[in-house]
Amino acid sequence: MAALLIAGTTSDAGKSVVTTGLCRAFARRGLRVAPYKAQNMSNNSMVVPLQADESGTHEFGEIGRAQWSQALAARAVPEVAMNPVLLKPGGDRRSHVVRMGRPDGEVSSRDFVDGRRHLAATAFAAFDDLVSRYDIVLAEGAGSPAEINLRAGDYVNMGLAQHGDVPTVVVGDIDRGGWFAASYGTLTLLDDADQRLVKGFIANKFRGDVSLLQPGLDDLQQRTSRPTFGVLPWHPDLWLDSEDALDLEGRRTRSDGAKVVAVVRLPRISNLTDVDALGLEPELDVRFVTDAARIAEADLVVLPGTRATLADLQWMRNRGLDRAVIAHARSGRPVLGICGGCQMLGQTIADPDGTEGDAGARVAGLGLLDVDTVFGADKTLRLNHPAGYEIHHGTVAARDGSTRRDGWIDGSVDAVVGTMVHGALEDDDLRAAYLAAALGIGSTASFPAARERRLDLLGDLVEDHLDVEALLQIAGVA
Repeated sequence: MAALLIAGTTSDAGKSVVTTGLCRAFARRGLRVAPYKAQNMSNNSMVVPLQADESGTHEFGEIGRAQWSQALAARAVPEVAMNPVLLKPGGDRRSHVVRMGRPDGEVSSRDFVDGRRHLAATAFAAFDDLVSRYDIVLAEGAGSPAEINLRAGDYVNMGLAQHGDVPTVVVGDIDRGGWFAASYGTLTLLDDADQRLVKGFIANKFRGDVSLLQPGLDDLQQRTSRPTFGVLPWHPDLWLDSEDALDLEGRRTRSDGAKVVAVVRLPRISNLTDVDALGLEPELDVRFVTDAARIAEADLVVLPGTRATLADLQWMRNRGLDRAVIAHARSGRPVLGICGGCQMLGQTIADPDGTEGDAGARVAGLGLLDVDTVFGADKTLRLNHPAGYEIHHGTVAARDGSTRRDGWIDGSVDAVVGTMVHGALEDDDLRAAYLAAALGIGSTASFPAARERRLDLLGDLVEDHLDVEALLQIAGVA
């Protein structure tokens, strides 16, 4: 068995970055590499096939967007085993569970040990399956392995490492400061059995002369008997599909004279990667906004996906954003709604069974699209052509004549369109056609090519700044 666990001193320390870069670096060596994360908490997900039957039809499931990107970096086919447990936050204390790609009820913060035993069993079985089929499994941890209050129920960090006797490397964000203390403290908080599996450290996002770190790196190794396998530099062109909304402020372009795209920053925003392709266009300035004045200044308004359409629509109304969007549309300027945003733009939204929490609810939408939404327990999971994927509960019924052949829905007001398809704008031809019609500008970017360049850039950084051969050796690759 060959496997390696990339743990972190904190959330957002760089686990995904390091794991993705190593996926590309190991794949370049001709290894069959599988990314893996036992449990991911994210509202950004991707649809992948579960299996194909002889007729060529497919069943589909969800995994975290980060593991899908890591599979691309590894040049592997994404599958649900790469993220067997996906939690989608439904509030501060409860999460919706996706197990092996399919909805599987809810879990609360109070169920952390007893309520998750079956999830741990599923995660371990998926890990064992991948290990049996790939040359190496690159597992990404979650949060920190030193969250000692949660260790008893952990199956994502050292619990996984103990299950598979997996060597572990701890990554920390040195740009935040305190990296030496965080690395040392993470190790020393672990019990002896867990410490045995930690083989060393990686520093991420360093700015400056690495030689200035060397005395500290030497001291850390002397104190812990463990090396630092490298120091990854901060790089302005690094970009990966995000797991959550933590980096929204970084999702902006900066071009003088560009057309302004105002993306409404909904409280429960999901699949925010839908607008990444717009951010690549040099003639667009993408901004996330929460007030009506910013909408009034925009050339294009985007209502993105949301985990709770009814609650976020009410939030918009409380802030006057609904009136701002309607005024923007009636002035002849374009509005685009994606999934939950498409539902908000419609005529009515009904929730007879309480899928979003309020059984029997029926509210008016913004009235800019000729669609009616009815939530239900059934979940649509589907890949679309030429691009994109669908993830939503219930049905969205377009009224006569409002749905185009490509699945986009024309509004009852000119320049308003909607789609239930996430990722549609990643298709270069479709995005170019939309921008020409909506804003009268051309498209000069290729999203698939940009993603591949950045995966290669990340692979190059890992090759140049980490001891890849040493990491392969501790992982058990001959």
